[in-house]
Amino acid sequence: MRDYPEKPRDECGVVGIICNTDAAKGGLSAEEQARINTRASVSAYHALYALQHRGQNSAGIAVSNGSVIRNVKGAGLAPDVFTMKTLSELSGYMAIGHVRYAGHKTAAEINAQPFLIETMGEQIALAFNGALVNSEQLRRVIEHRGGIFQTASDAEVILNTIVYERLHTRTLEDAVLRAAKQFQGAFSILLMTKSKMIALRDPFGFRPLCVGRNVDGLVIASESCALDAVEASFGRDIRPGEMVVVEAGRLSSYQASIPERGALCAFEFIYMARPDSVIDGQPVETSRNLAGRYLAKSSPADADIVIGVPDSGMSAALGYAQESGIPYAIGFIKNRYIGRTFIQDTQGMRESSLKIKLNVLKPVVDGKRVVMVDDSIVRGTTIHRVVRLLREAGATEVHMRVASPKYEHPCYFGTDVLTRDQLMATRYNAEELVRRIDVDSLGFLRQEDLPNVMPDLKVGWCDACFTGEYPIPIVAEKERNKNGRQKDERIV
Repeated sequence: MRDYPEKPRDECGVVGIICNTDAAKGGLSAEEQARINTRASVSAYHALYALQHRGQNSAGIAVSNGSVIRNVKGAGLAPDVFTMKTLSELSGYMAIGHVRYAGHKTAAEINAQPFLIETMGEQIALAFNGALVNSEQLRRVIEHRGGIFQTASDAEVILNTIVYERLHTRTLEDAVLRAAKQFQGAFSILLMTKSKMIALRDPFGFRPLCVGRNVDGLVIASESCALDAVEASFGRDIRPGEMVVVEAGRLSSYQASIPERGALCAFEFIYMARPDSVIDGQPVETSRNLAGRYLAKSSPADADIVIGVPDSGMSAALGYAQESGIPYAIGFIKNRYIGRTFIQDTQGMRESSLKIKLNVLKPVVDGKRVVMVDDSIVRGTTIHRVVRLLREAGATEVHMRVASPKYEHPCYFGTDVLTRDQLMATRYNAEELVRRIDVDSLGFLRQEDLPNVMPDLKVGWCDACFTGEYPIPIVAEKERNKNGRQKDERIV
């Protein structure tokens, strides 16, 4: 049985690089010619590095030189998979890249993306972020048509559906438009052929996707921080339900589906996104600081210092300190040289390695009443250990403040939380939570304050993990009947 990490992990980050094709040819030094030939792959690598927080289990880049697509992918962080030699061999003017967190059903290395296939004499590469709630139904349809699957990934379901529609349409764009109407759930998709790139965001906008421009050309990415990494200026967010096609240097926009009420994942601002990103108009850092401020108003504490749990709790802790007037301090030091892949997928390994990854500054907390701010409590598998570290370092009181509402419902849209029995706030009442975490008091961001921490957001958001109000019908807990088959219960 798979053991799950403390916090939900987003299932992936994507990037697309489209370079200008009018670079000078001939008369260049070998070094300059190599730079031109590999600018797409190198830029994709730099962008993936910026998106590494969205997935640490595998990375991949597919590159087109106009004649053929080459694909390199593997397990581990981007620098584990790619070397300068590898990148130098990925010559081309267009690339898509992917970093991946291995979700509940996609742990095998074979699920690494981008996927690359050839059909009707055409190569198609695909990178995908999100999760389909109807993937099993679509998979069965494809299998009944004679389709064969090699992976457990929703990305392969998406790709097979598009390929089938391609048999009945004039262009790949038309095939994507027809296929998109069959997808239910969260999807930010990048498709690449030898000559064009297609980006698609689901009609609810669950997962972020934006486009920008630099001196080399266009960049499409999950977060704006990836644009910064390749010196691209932010253009705009791709709208919910929008399909963008880039071919021969021209960008065309289509409305693939009618936009629904916005449902951008609120957890992007709480935990998943990088603080230097701006998503659909809302700066992530500002949102986290505001969460801390509202938390201080609704859950004050009598304490000497405020500290944050690295990394996404730090901004909220600063906001809490600014609003409350309690001094802000750095209470934890995080070992930056230990990637998340070092922390194994078992609870015992996570607890034993916590001390290596996180250490307390004893002179800061010794003899102090401490407000400890974290971004969320989801599974609660290691938070009691973090509190214990503070007490062992001499903290006289620990008041925990959580910069999000209680996480009480599973997510089906691309984060790795699928059953309520995984969730600490569901299993225990308020008094039991205080006792099990071993804190002196515990406070959560109020649900009614959640809109206040995203004041500039241009779309609506999904907060189903807090409220249980899902924006679309989803497959709920799957129960096995006596024949061993799975029965789907639906939430409307």
